[in-house]
Amino acid sequence: MRTVYLGTSEFAVAVLERLARSEHRPALAVTRPDRPRGRGRRLSPPPVAWAARELGIEVAQPERVNEPEARALIAAARPDVVVICAFGALLREPLLCEHEMLNVHPSVLPRWRGAAPIERAIEASDEVTGVSIMRPTLEMDAGPVCLAREEAIRPDDDYGSLSPRLAELGGELLVEALDRQPECFEQSSEGVTIAPKIEPGERRLDPEASSATALARRVRALTPHVGAWLEVWGAAAVAGAERLGVRAARALTVEEAPGLPPGELAARGDRLLVGCAEGVLQLLEVQPAGGRAMEATAWLRGRGATTVGSDAPPRPAPVRRAR
Repeated sequence: MRTVYLGTSEFAVAVLERLARSEHRPALAVTRPDRPRGRGRRLSPPPVAWAARELGIEVAQPERVNEPEARALIAAARPDVVVICAFGALLREPLLCEHEMLNVHPSVLPRWRGAAPIERAIEASDEVTGVSIMRPTLEMDAGPVCLAREEAIRPDDDYGSLSPRLAELGGELLVEALDRQPECFEQSSEGVTIAPKIEPGERRLDPEASSATALARRVRALTPHVGAWLEVWGAAAVAGAERLGVRAARALTVEEAPGLPPGELAARGDRLLVGCAEGVLQLLEVQPAGGRAMEATAWLRGRGATTVGSDAPPRPAPVRRAR
């Protein structure tokens, strides 16, 4: 079948590459405009633009995909099916009804409709997620589903390990759907959950308000693409708190670590621990502001800090080394 592909992110790249190896190679890839990225804020194309050009696929980057000019570009490619995956903008009428469409969504619908289904599944401690191939409608991710397949979430999965498996599964399911053209069925009205996008405030870990288990899941959900962080007060942050990125952490049992007051950062041997509202969080890998990621023990050796959280005292003291 002749296809046009709408996608933007790294997740969408893997699906595009699988589609390009099939009999349904896209005639056109439509993605978002170049945006400032990185520390230098230089204009850079989205991942799908890079990948499509490497594959020799024509690329279009309209500012608004629902406008007449963009719709004309898609129509000119004469697609039998328009395929959508992690495009990052809502499609509206009349575009939705102008072509047959299939959307690759990384959850087993109706669970986790929305922009961040992988992150929300990890954070919710789901044991299983998956991919659905569905027809888009005006209501977000609510259209009929023609194929779905599950993928287990491993206890040590973070976004960086789970997302590639789902992207690979999504590519395979998409090609299968185009090959077989199975009938689509309406989603159940039961079990609907929403996966809103990750807001900036959700990146901040608040040990005074959250359990160690919940914070460990959040770190996994946001690593490595978004990133979670703690506010740390210490000798290098005399003007206020600094952000310490947390790239890996685990919740300790009571046997592994007696309780610490919520918000207290302490060194016990070579372990860096944070007291939480419930339990203790061990930081395994951290990233100082403007620095590289490192093991928490390496950060601890070169740094004195006392407290995490927004209510920390303005005058720092060394890390408390507990016996």
